[in-house]
Amino acid sequence: MNTDIMPVNIKTKMITLLGKPLSQSYAARMQNAAYRAAGIDMLYFYTEVENDHLPDVINGIRHMNFAGFAVTKPNKVEVMKYVDEADPLCEKMNASNTVVIKDGRLKAYNTDGIGFLRSLKEEAPEINIPESVFFCLGAGGAARAICSVLAYNGAKKIYIASRTLSRVKELVDDINEKFAPIAELVDMQDTEMLKRSIAASNVIMNNTGLGMTASLDKTPIPKEYLSPGQLCFDATYNPSKTRFLTEAEQVGCKIINGLGMSLYQGAEQIELWSGVNAPIEAMRQELLDILSGKEEK
Repeated sequence: MNTDIMPVNIKTKMITLLGKPLSQSYAARMQNAAYRAAGIDMLYFYTEVENDHLPDVINGIRHMNFAGFAVTKPNKVEVMKYVDEADPLCEKMNASNTVVIKDGRLKAYNTDGIGFLRSLKEEAPEINIPESVFFCLGAGGAARAICSVLAYNGAKKIYIASRTLSRVKELVDDINEKFAPIAELVDMQDTEMLKRSIAASNVIMNNTGLGMTASLDKTPIPKEYLSPGQLCFDATYNPSKTRFLTEAEQVGCKIINGLGMSLYQGAEQIELWSGVNAPIEAMRQELLDILSGKEEK
Protein backbone atom coordinates (compact mmCIF):
# COMPACT_ATOMS: atom_id res chain seq x y z
CA MET A 1 0.00 0.00 0.00
CA ASN A 2 1.07 3.59 -0.61
CA THR A 3 1.51 5.38 2.71
CA ASP A 4 2.71 8.64 1.15
CA ILE A 5 -0.27 9.55 -1.03
CA MET A 6 -1.29 13.21 -1.37
CA PRO A 7 -4.27 13.84 0.94
CA VAL A 8 -7.57 14.32 -0.89
CA ASN A 9 -9.62 17.37 0.10
CA ILE A 10 -12.39 19.55 -1.28
CA LYS A 11 -9.89 21.44 -3.49
CA THR A 12 -8.23 18.33 -4.96
CA LYS A 13 -8.60 18.27 -8.72
CA MET A 14 -9.55 14.93 -10.22
CA ILE A 15 -8.25 13.27 -13.39
CA THR A 16 -9.64 10.03 -14.75
CA LEU A 17 -8.64 7.76 -17.62
CA LEU A 18 -11.55 6.77 -19.86
CA GLY A 19 -11.22 3.50 -21.77
CA LYS A 20 -11.64 -0.24 -21.64
CA PRO A 21 -9.89 -2.50 -20.70
CA LEU A 22 -7.68 -0.66 -18.21
CA SER A 23 -6.31 -3.51 -16.12
CA GLN A 24 -2.97 -3.32 -17.95
CA SER A 25 -2.52 0.45 -17.44
CA TYR A 26 0.26 1.91 -15.31
CA ALA A 27 -0.94 5.48 -15.88
CA ALA A 28 -2.50 6.10 -12.45
CA ARG A 29 0.57 4.95 -10.55
CA MET A 30 2.92 7.02 -12.71
CA GLN A 31 0.71 10.12 -12.62
CA ASN A 32 0.06 10.02 -8.88
CA ALA A 33 3.79 9.54 -8.21
CA ALA A 34 4.41 12.68 -10.28
CA TYR A 35 1.79 14.66 -8.36
CA ARG A 36 3.42 13.67 -5.06
CA ALA A 37 6.90 14.55 -6.31
CA ALA A 38 5.81 17.95 -7.63
CA GLY A 39 3.36 18.75 -4.81
CA ILE A 40 0.41 18.96 -7.21
CA ASP A 41 -3.01 18.65 -5.53
CA MET A 42 -4.52 16.21 -8.04
CA LEU A 43 -5.65 12.58 -8.04
CA TYR A 44 -5.66 10.23 -11.04
CA PHE A 45 -7.91 7.16 -11.23
CA TYR A 46 -9.55 4.81 -13.73
CA THR A 47 -13.03 4.75 -15.27
CA GLU A 48 -13.73 1.82 -17.57
CA VAL A 49 -16.10 2.98 -20.28
CA GLU A 50 -16.59 2.34 -23.99
CA ASN A 51 -18.18 4.44 -26.71
CA ASP A 52 -21.77 3.58 -25.77
CA HIS A 53 -21.71 5.41 -22.40
CA LEU A 54 -18.93 7.90 -23.18
CA PRO A 55 -21.17 10.99 -23.60
CA ASP A 56 -22.91 10.36 -20.26
CA VAL A 57 -19.60 10.02 -18.40
CA ILE A 58 -18.12 13.13 -20.04
CA ASN A 59 -21.22 15.17 -19.24
CA GLY A 60 -20.88 14.17 -15.58
CA ILE A 61 -17.18 15.06 -15.51
CA ARG A 62 -17.93 18.49 -16.97
CA HIS A 63 -19.94 19.37 -13.86
CA MET A 64 -17.56 17.92 -11.27
CA ASN A 65 -14.23 18.93 -9.74
CA PHE A 66 -12.03 17.71 -12.61
CA ALA A 67 -9.02 19.43 -14.14
CA GLY A 68 -9.56 17.20 -17.16
CA PHE A 69 -9.36 13.58 -18.22
CA ALA A 70 -7.27 11.17 -20.24
CA VAL A 71 -8.59 8.98 -23.05
CA THR A 72 -7.49 5.61 -24.36
CA LYS A 73 -8.87 2.70 -26.44
CA PRO A 74 -11.54 2.61 -27.78
CA ASN A 75 -12.51 6.25 -27.17
CA LYS A 76 -9.75 8.42 -28.69
CA VAL A 77 -11.61 9.24 -31.89
CA GLU A 78 -15.13 9.13 -30.44
CA VAL A 79 -14.28 11.68 -27.72
CA MET A 80 -13.83 14.39 -30.36
CA LYS A 81 -17.62 14.52 -30.73
CA TYR A 82 -18.07 15.72 -27.14
CA VAL A 83 -15.45 18.47 -26.68
CA ASP A 84 -15.95 22.20 -27.19
CA GLU A 85 -12.68 22.87 -28.98
CA ALA A 86 -9.41 21.23 -29.96
CA ASP A 87 -5.76 22.13 -30.27
CA PRO A 88 -5.02 22.68 -34.03
CA LEU A 89 -2.81 19.59 -34.39
CA CYS A 90 -5.29 17.48 -32.42
CA GLU A 91 -8.10 18.72 -34.65
CA LYS A 92 -6.17 17.62 -37.73
CA MET A 93 -5.54 14.22 -36.14
CA ASN A 94 -9.21 13.86 -35.17
CA ALA A 95 -8.13 11.87 -32.10
CA SER A 96 -7.50 12.95 -28.52
CA ASN A 97 -5.90 11.34 -25.48
CA THR A 98 -6.04 14.44 -23.25
CA VAL A 99 -8.88 16.82 -22.43
CA VAL A 100 -8.42 19.95 -20.31
CA ILE A 101 -11.37 21.55 -18.53
CA LYS A 102 -11.22 25.30 -18.06
CA ASP A 103 -14.16 27.58 -17.24
CA GLY A 104 -16.53 24.73 -17.98
CA ARG A 105 -15.19 24.17 -21.49
CA LEU A 106 -13.53 20.99 -22.73
CA LYS A 107 -10.45 21.38 -24.95
CA ALA A 108 -8.91 18.34 -26.63
CA TYR A 109 -5.20 17.74 -27.11
CA ASN A 110 -3.14 14.80 -28.24
CA THR A 111 0.13 14.10 -26.43
CA ASP A 112 0.67 10.62 -27.88
CA GLY A 113 2.53 11.95 -30.89
CA ILE A 114 4.75 14.19 -28.75
CA GLY A 115 5.55 11.22 -26.51
CA PHE A 116 6.33 8.98 -29.47
CA LEU A 117 8.64 11.55 -31.11
CA ARG A 118 10.63 12.21 -27.95
CA SER A 119 10.97 8.47 -27.29
CA LEU A 120 12.09 7.86 -30.88
CA LYS A 121 14.70 10.62 -30.73
CA GLU A 122 16.10 9.35 -27.43
CA GLU A 123 16.02 5.60 -28.10
CA ALA A 124 16.70 5.53 -31.85
CA PRO A 125 18.60 8.74 -32.72
CA GLU A 126 19.81 7.08 -35.91
CA ILE A 127 16.31 7.40 -37.41
CA ASN A 128 16.09 10.52 -39.57
CA ILE A 129 12.36 11.07 -40.08
CA PRO A 130 12.52 12.87 -43.48
CA GLU A 131 14.70 10.06 -44.86
CA SER A 132 12.72 7.17 -43.36
CA VAL A 133 9.80 5.00 -44.46
CA PHE A 134 7.35 3.94 -41.74
CA PHE A 135 4.93 1.01 -41.65
CA CYS A 136 2.02 1.41 -39.23
CA LEU A 137 -0.03 -1.57 -38.08
CA GLY A 138 -3.33 -0.26 -36.79
CA ALA A 139 -5.58 2.67 -37.65
CA GLY A 140 -7.01 3.67 -34.28
CA GLY A 141 -6.32 6.65 -32.04
CA ALA A 142 -2.66 5.93 -31.27
CA ALA A 143 -1.94 5.22 -34.94
CA ARG A 144 -3.60 8.48 -35.91
CA ALA A 145 -1.49 10.47 -33.49
CA ILE A 146 1.79 8.83 -34.45
CA CYS A 147 1.22 8.93 -38.22
CA SER A 148 0.05 12.55 -38.04
CA VAL A 149 3.12 13.65 -36.10
CA LEU A 150 5.39 11.76 -38.48
CA ALA A 151 3.71 13.42 -41.47
CA TYR A 152 3.94 16.82 -39.76
CA ASN A 153 7.68 16.24 -39.26
CA GLY A 154 8.30 15.35 -42.90
CA ALA A 155 8.29 11.53 -43.02
CA LYS A 156 9.27 10.22 -46.44
CA LYS A 157 6.49 7.60 -46.63
CA ILE A 158 3.95 5.97 -44.31
CA TYR A 159 2.30 2.65 -45.11
CA ILE A 160 -0.81 1.94 -43.03
CA ALA A 161 -2.47 -1.46 -42.56
CA SER A 162 -5.28 -2.78 -40.39
CA ARG A 163 -7.90 -5.50 -40.43
CA THR A 164 -10.57 -2.84 -41.05
CA LEU A 165 -9.86 -1.35 -44.46
CA SER A 166 -12.43 1.43 -44.08
CA ARG A 167 -10.54 2.81 -41.07
CA VAL A 168 -7.23 2.59 -42.94
CA LYS A 169 -8.67 4.45 -45.92
CA GLU A 170 -10.05 7.16 -43.64
CA LEU A 171 -6.68 7.62 -41.92
CA VAL A 172 -4.72 7.56 -45.19
CA ASP A 173 -7.04 10.16 -46.71
CA ASP A 174 -6.78 12.37 -43.64
CA ILE A 175 -2.97 12.23 -43.61
CA ASN A 176 -2.73 12.96 -47.33
CA GLU A 177 -5.24 15.81 -47.23
CA LYS A 178 -4.31 17.49 -43.95
CA PHE A 179 -0.54 17.01 -43.81
CA ALA A 180 1.24 15.69 -46.92
CA PRO A 181 0.52 13.13 -49.69
CA ILE A 182 2.77 10.44 -48.22
CA ALA A 183 0.38 7.83 -46.79
CA GLU A 184 -0.56 4.60 -48.60
CA LEU A 185 -3.15 1.98 -47.77
CA VAL A 186 -1.98 -1.62 -47.41
CA ASP A 187 -4.48 -4.49 -47.52
CA MET A 188 -3.49 -7.04 -44.88
CA GLN A 189 -5.23 -9.74 -46.93
CA ASP A 190 -2.89 -9.07 -49.83
CA THR A 191 0.16 -11.01 -48.63
CA GLU A 192 2.51 -9.86 -51.37
CA MET A 193 1.58 -6.21 -50.90
CA LEU A 194 2.02 -6.58 -47.14
CA LYS A 195 5.45 -8.21 -47.45
CA ARG A 196 6.64 -5.71 -50.05
CA SER A 197 5.57 -2.68 -47.99
CA ILE A 198 7.17 -3.98 -44.79
CA ALA A 199 10.39 -4.81 -46.62
CA ALA A 200 10.53 -1.24 -47.96
CA SER A 201 10.18 0.28 -44.48
CA ASN A 202 12.83 1.39 -41.99
CA VAL A 203 10.47 1.42 -39.01
CA ILE A 204 7.65 -1.05 -38.29
CA MET A 205 5.12 0.14 -35.69
CA ASN A 206 2.55 -2.01 -33.90
CA ASN A 207 -0.31 0.22 -32.78
CA THR A 208 -2.98 -2.51 -32.81
CA GLY A 209 -2.96 -3.45 -29.11
CA LEU A 210 -2.23 -7.08 -30.02
CA GLY A 211 0.21 -8.44 -27.47
CA MET A 212 -1.39 -6.74 -24.47
CA THR A 213 -2.63 -8.70 -21.45
CA ALA A 214 -5.73 -10.05 -23.21
CA SER A 215 -3.75 -11.21 -26.27
CA LEU A 216 -0.27 -12.14 -25.03
CA ASP A 217 0.17 -14.90 -27.61
CA LYS A 218 -0.77 -12.74 -30.60
CA THR A 219 1.22 -10.64 -33.05
CA PRO A 220 -0.05 -8.60 -36.02
CA ILE A 221 2.43 -10.04 -38.55
CA PRO A 222 4.62 -13.16 -38.92
CA LYS A 223 8.25 -12.60 -37.98
CA GLU A 224 9.29 -13.85 -41.42
CA TYR A 225 8.10 -10.51 -42.84
CA LEU A 226 10.74 -8.62 -40.85
CA SER A 227 14.36 -7.99 -41.79
CA PRO A 228 17.51 -7.54 -39.68
CA GLY A 229 18.31 -3.89 -39.07
CA GLN A 230 14.75 -2.63 -39.09
CA LEU A 231 13.46 -0.74 -36.05
CA CYS A 232 10.34 -2.26 -34.50
CA PHE A 233 8.20 -0.20 -32.15
CA ASP A 234 5.25 -1.42 -30.09
CA ALA A 235 2.97 1.13 -28.41
CA THR A 236 2.28 -1.45 -25.70
CA TYR A 237 4.41 -1.32 -22.55
CA ASN A 238 2.65 -3.96 -20.45
CA PRO A 239 4.11 -6.51 -21.04
CA SER A 240 7.43 -4.78 -21.64
CA LYS A 241 8.19 -7.13 -24.53
CA THR A 242 5.25 -8.31 -26.64
CA ARG A 243 5.39 -11.30 -28.95
CA PHE A 244 5.86 -8.84 -31.83
CA LEU A 245 8.96 -7.35 -30.18
CA THR A 246 10.29 -10.71 -29.02
CA GLU A 247 10.15 -12.12 -32.54
CA ALA A 248 11.55 -8.91 -34.05
CA GLU A 249 14.54 -9.17 -31.73
CA GLN A 250 15.04 -12.78 -32.78
CA VAL A 251 15.18 -11.66 -36.41
CA GLY A 252 17.83 -9.04 -35.62
CA CYS A 253 15.71 -5.90 -35.43
CA LYS A 254 16.22 -3.11 -32.92
CA ILE A 255 13.18 -2.90 -30.63
CA ILE A 256 11.46 -0.16 -28.61
CA ASN A 257 8.37 -0.60 -26.46
CA GLY A 258 5.84 2.07 -25.54
CA LEU A 259 7.30 2.94 -22.15
CA GLY A 260 9.12 6.08 -23.31
CA MET A 261 6.08 7.20 -25.28
CA SER A 262 3.94 6.69 -22.16
CA LEU A 263 6.41 8.62 -19.98
CA TYR A 264 6.67 11.67 -22.22
CA GLN A 265 3.03 11.86 -23.24
CA GLY A 266 2.15 11.65 -19.54
CA ALA A 267 4.57 14.47 -18.71
CA GLU A 268 2.95 16.65 -21.36
CA GLN A 269 -0.49 15.84 -19.91
CA ILE A 270 0.56 16.93 -16.42
CA GLU A 271 1.79 20.25 -17.75
CA LEU A 272 -1.47 20.82 -19.62
CA TRP A 273 -3.66 19.93 -16.62
CA SER A 274 -1.67 21.66 -13.89
CA GLY A 275 0.55 24.28 -15.52
CA VAL A 276 3.48 22.78 -13.58
CA ASN A 277 6.61 21.22 -15.12
CA ALA A 278 6.38 17.44 -14.82
CA PRO A 279 9.00 15.69 -12.65
CA ILE A 280 10.34 13.47 -15.43
CA GLU A 281 12.88 11.55 -13.38
CA ALA A 282 10.38 10.72 -10.62
CA MET A 283 7.99 9.44 -13.30
CA ARG A 284 10.72 7.41 -15.00
CA GLN A 285 11.75 5.83 -11.69
CA GLU A 286 8.15 4.91 -10.91
CA LEU A 287 7.82 3.19 -14.29
CA LEU A 288 11.08 1.33 -13.73
CA ASP A 289 9.84 0.24 -10.31
CA ILE A 290 6.62 -1.00 -11.90
CA LEU A 291 8.51 -3.01 -14.48
CA SER A 292 10.75 -4.53 -11.82
CA GLY A 293 7.71 -5.57 -9.80
CA LYS A 294 8.27 -3.21 -6.88
CA GLU A 295 5.24 -2.23 -4.81
CA GLU A 296 4.20 1.40 -4.46
CA LYS A 297 6.17 3.28 -1.84
